[in-house]
Parts: sequence; structure tokens; C-alpha cells
Amino acid sequence: MRSTPLAEKIGAQVHDLDLAKPLSDSDVSDLRRLWTRRGVLRFRGQRLDDEQLMSFSRLFGELDHAPMGLATSEQRARLRNPFVTSISNIVEGGRPIGGLGAYEAQWHCDMAYQPEPATGSVLYAVEVPESGGDTSFTSMRGAYEVLPDELKRRVVRLTLKHDASHTSVGGLRPGYDESPDPREAPGAVHPLVVLHPDTREPALLLGRRQLAYVPTLSLEDSEALLDELWSYVARPDDTWTQEWRVGDVLMWDNRSVMHHRNAFDPQARRLMRRTQLKGAPPIAADVAA
Repeated sequence: MRSTPLAEKIGAQVHDLDLAKPLSDSDVSDLRRLWTRRGVLRFRGQRLDDEQLMSFSRLFGELDHAPMGLATSEQRARLRNPFVTSISNIVEGGRPIGGLGAYEAQWHCDMAYQPEPATGSVLYAVEVPESGGDTSFTSMRGAYEVLPDELKRRVVRLTLKHDASHTSVGGLRPGYDESPDPREAPGAVHPLVVLHPDTREPALLLGRRQLAYVPTLSLEDSEALLDELWSYVARPDDTWTQEWRVGDVLMWDNRSVMHHRNAFDPQARRLMRRTQLKGAPPIAADVAA
């Protein structure tokens, strides 16, 4: 196995691995170390069915159920596969076969609105449009590193509530009511600065901007602080953009990176198959800034 960086501070392309076949223990150990160090791994030219996608994903942790908002157990039971979901704009028989459509997806951290955000996600490209639908990744370790010392000291013991009622494209999740006031929006509360459980490096945990709220502050002060923190996110040195090809597999470490998807032509077809790994409550950073 060999790898090459995709950008200076984030991402690595892994060569010479067929993910449809069993991997050796040494390859898995190397991939784990590379994943936590670089945040995003890319594997090109793969051909996977759902079982093979799940088998590969399980090498890095326990699979989590596909996100379905407030879906009932009966609705979940009707899923073709509870651990693999489609991200797609394709409509068949008058119904979309996947989620998120062709819209732009805001910068976000997967499942940050839950008490135990996903450890990571794996995305496999089955169909891609000729242009658009690119996915960008940015290092949240890098965002924390460039904060002024005074701002680090201010945020290191603060928490943030992450809105659960909206998707990353801004739409209302099924089962939720619209709540325009961030103080009233539902969602989990996590530390603003977290430690990666493996590397022990601090990172910002911002989730997504929409309806986020710092509970100990007034709404006005919370908005001002979050606007300031977001100004340090997605700096060019910390960011890399994936231009998708059929057969690409990307896996990202949700504990240290955020991602964003560009919109694309809704008449074009895009189909991705996705798994996610069960997480744990984020670890608050006890950092001497």
C-alpha cells in the first residue's frame, strides 16, 4: 500500500488497494493511522456492492443506522438496508431514491446534532454528473490552530447547541417544526473545542451555522462569536476539494474535518452510497491556550 497527499494539510490518496477484497491487518492499521492524521482518504477505481461497502467500513468501527431524523422503528424497518443510504437527486416512480437532491450542502459535521456524532463516513460514487456536485473538506484542527490566543481562551470552555431540525441543505427534517429562534431549536449540546480521541489534538466542533447557539451567551453575543469563529473556517491552506469520478470511495474523520457540497444540475444524475460509523460523546478539550 502506498499513499500520496491530496493537499498540504488534509487528505491522502491511497493506491493499489481493492476494497472489494479482504485487507491485511497491517493494511488496516496503516489506513487507520493515515485516516486520523490526514482526515480524508480517497480510493479510486473501486467496484463495490453494499455488502462490500459495509465490510470495508466495519474495519474502522461499528456501523451506525442510516440517518432518518425522527423516523419510527417501522419506517426504519422498511429500509432496504438500514446501514447504507443513498445520497441522490434521482427520482424513480415519482419518488426520490435518496436524500439531499441537487442543492448546495452547507459546511457541516455529520450528525453533530446527536448526542454521539458519527465517528466518520464512507461515500462511494456510483453515478456522477459531468460537472458540479464536488465535495470540499476542511480541517477543524487547522481552524483551531489559527485562532488568536485570546479567542482560544474564550471558547475552550464554552459549549454549542447544534440544530437537529434542518438538513445540511437547509430543509426541515421530517417530524420537526420550524423554529427560527436558535435558542429554541432542538439539538445536542457539545463542547466548542474537542480533543480527538486518538491524536489528542484540539479542534473546533461547529457542526453547521444554521440555528447554532452558545447556551451561556445572549443571542446577540452568540451570533457575534459564531460569526467570528466561522471566519477562520475553510482557509485555503486547510481545505481540499474532491472532483468525483465513478468508482471513487472517500472516507473522512468526522472528529477533525467538516465538508461541503456544491450544487449541480438537477437534470443530471448523481448517486452515492453512504455508510457511517457509530460515534461517542465528544471529548471537551482541556487546553492551555
